[in-house]
Amino acid sequence: MIVDVEGVEAYCYTGGRQFDPALPAVVFIHGAQNDHSVWILQTRYFAHHGFNVLAVDLPGHGRSKGAAKTDVEAMAAWLLALLDAVGVERAMLVGHSMGSLVALEASHQAPGRAVKLAMLGTTYPMKVSEALLETAKNAEPAAIDMVNIWSHSMRAQNPACPLAGVSAMGSARRLMQRMSALNPAQLFHTDFSACNAYANGEAAARALACPALFIFGSKDMMTPPRSTKTLTTAVAQGKIVHVDAGHSLMTEQPDAVLDALFAFAKA
Repeated sequence: MIVDVEGVEAYCYTGGRQFDPALPAVVFIHGAQNDHSVWILQTRYFAHHGFNVLAVDLPGHGRSKGAAKTDVEAMAAWLLALLDAVGVERAMLVGHSMGSLVALEASHQAPGRAVKLAMLGTTYPMKVSEALLETAKNAEPAAIDMVNIWSHSMRAQNPACPLAGVSAMGSARRLMQRMSALNPAQLFHTDFSACNAYANGEAAARALACPALFIFGSKDMMTPPRSTKTLTTAVAQGKIVHVDAGHSLMTEQPDAVLDALFAFAKA
């Protein structure tokens, strides 16, 4: 679905069903150098089981036009403007990695609009090493290869994971390469810099008034579970679920992630 947001075209995947604002809405927000397609299994299930789905492509990513936003606060404001444009007053927000910070910040900018908040592969502060920032700026293909390796557990490096004949790592690498081809303006560096600079996470978490779910990959090297204490202890109504996966947990353990998200949405 194409939506006009502040005069610029934005794309939302609706899970193979026609958008119906009368249904309860679930909004999915991808991470750095990704697009809506990282949520394919989860969004299709939600859309065919009683929910209105909006899996967004953030500006400068996938099929959404315009320049990529350079900070988390601007991405969150854009997300709220998109919800205004489609007539969604309240929604469950689901974000992965950078997208989790966008979801958290959106809940802070517009208290009451998030009925529930699910954060996957998240941490705060979400610091990025200077070496990786420099590589993303000056050698993006190398940064893609590095992050792709760090985002997957050893289990995912088996070409038969999660399905025979499907390479989880190969698919993730091609997606990030495609984002570079669509937006050559150092997109990875822009996204990483936004994560690295975001400074409102603890305040937003402490102010959160809706139920929250954290889904962590037990083998995550990008946002390891041990780094999440600041965020999880700041949220008053937070539940934690661990799955046997790395940072790309939606593709490594799609069913486990779906089960946790759907149970949370229905509770």
